Amino acid sequence: MKLIARCAALASLSAALSLVSLPALAQTLNYLGQQIVPTSAVFRGVPVGGLSSIDYVPATGRYLAISDDRSDRGPARFYELALDLSKFRRSATPGDAGVSWVNMTTILDLDGQPFGRNMVDPESLRLDARRNLIYWSNEGQRSSAGFQNPTVRRMTPDGKPAGEFPVPVYYHPSGSAGGLAAGDVGVYNNLAFESIALTPDGKTLWTMTENGLAQDSLPTAVGRGSRARMLSFDLDSGKAGAEYVYEVGPVPFPPAKAGDFATNGVPDMLALSDHEFIVIERAYAVGAQTPGIAALTKLPTSNTIKLFLVDTRGATDVAGWTSIKGREVTPVKRTLLMDLSSLKNDDGSILALDNIEGLTFGPVVNGKRTLILVSDNNFNPAQFTQFVALTIE
Repeated sequence: MKLIARCAALASLSAALSLVSLPALAQTLNYLGQQIVPTSAVFRGVPVGGLSSIDYVPATGRYLAISDDRSDRGPARFYELALDLSKFRRSATPGDAGVSWVNMTTILDLDGQPFGRNMVDPESLRLDARRNLIYWSNEGQRSSAGFQNPTVRRMTPDGKPAGEFPVPVYYHPSGSAGGLAAGDVGVYNNLAFESIALTPDGKTLWTMTENGLAQDSLPTAVGRGSRARMLSFDLDSGKAGAEYVYEVGPVPFPPAKAGDFATNGVPDMLALSDHEFIVIERAYAVGAQTPGIAALTKLPTSNTIKLFLVDTRGATDVAGWTSIKGREVTPVKRTLLMDLSSLKNDDGSILALDNIEGLTFGPVVNGKRTLILVSDNNFNPAQFTQFVALTIE
């Protein structure tokens, strides 16, 4: 992919991040517009969907987005795409104008081969323009089908493997498939590494579990949060570094029927400095329908998307702690930036939010920095791939 390879010689995303003023960011995020790609979309014969992460490439003005397809509907892959923000609209029924697919790259395993079916769960990626590498996360698995360790890996822009970061063993799932028995350790199923962030100085990679580890806390529920872990790696040595606790909020609304699925978790984060981040919390509950989501979907579902400013200064470094249960821990500071449920279209309708899982800084538009979010449609015909643009005034 020549367009991506040229990034190594040009300004990186890190330089752009240094221009952001944190106090202003906290006060002036505004809704620019959105576009939606129908779940029926196909590119190069493969369904487009499952976009769980997005990363802006300043050198080309394009984006990279990973699909969380487990080599089921097509090979594990990421896309290069273009977004024309001038065609985004604050409308309840936008089209997909300005969204174009440029390239698709197969992600290869450590042996240089395409992943087999259900052998990987890609969730996040970030381009390191300085080293001309892409870092990506595999969520792993803890289910009756078996255990698979979560991983953070490097690859070249053409999808070839370039190494793996050593994730501490206490993240590896072991014990029972449900993750609720005494002695269980490691990630819960579908609640592991969904995020990758690179610090602007180019020194550190961060990832975070979507909820807590089995030995640390229960998953989120209505009225109950979860103690997720932020884990860092030194990009030069590849070694694991500082590790902090992030308190994920409780599920904010119950499902319509008691016992139905409901969750809240962290699907992505973006580094502002070596200690400050923007974090997405995405909550969902079956049947908890809101007017916004009902306008565009046939499913009685609801999503609440919130952006938080996170500061690790003063937090307890829990690196090497197999468990935090029963130990005194100061979590990272977490401050609400925006509840996207408050956003409205030009006609006054509520912005219908799908399963938002990705976040990146975008280009400057009319002198204003942008934030771009993307949703994972789960390849569900009643959901959609949604791009939402916010401006930082």
